[in-house]
Amino acid sequence: MRMSDLVAQYIKDILERQDGEAEIKRNELATTLGCVPSQINYVITSRFTPEQGYIVESRRGGGGYIRITRINTTRSGTIMHIVNAIGSTLDKATAEVMLDNMLSRQVLDPATAKLMAAAMGERTYLSVPQQYRDSLRASVFKNMLLTLLDT
Repeated sequence: MRMSDLVAQYIKDILERQDGEAEIKRNELATTLGCVPSQINYVITSRFTPEQGYIVESRRGGGGYIRITRINTTRSGTIMHIVNAIGSTLDKATAEVMLDNMLSRQVLDPATAKLMAAAMGERTYLSVPQQYRDSLRASVFKNMLLTLLDT
């Protein structure tokens, strides 16, 4: 397992034990896990984003901390949070992360996630000029999510 996976799992374990909120000190966590503090930053900025269902707050200085809060909402609240986080463009990798997050939170069943992943894939947009693909992908993904609100 890669160091970034270990750091992410460690933070997720803290979130589980503390009802969805973890307050960590970057240097202390780096020492505990035997990595450099920048590795902690990388994991937090790449794996604990609003699109993935987290709010991250930080305070700098000697008593500084990083607080990560898992957004706990209803199924429809989670879907609307993701719709609002998408913006006007969406790349394939970000769409996959969002789908994985919804699958792990049981917002989507595996069959629905698989269909949506196919609709987000690069092959789907081959006939669309490159400069419009991410915009179209965002629109399609939002509409698919909004359709799920009715089910």
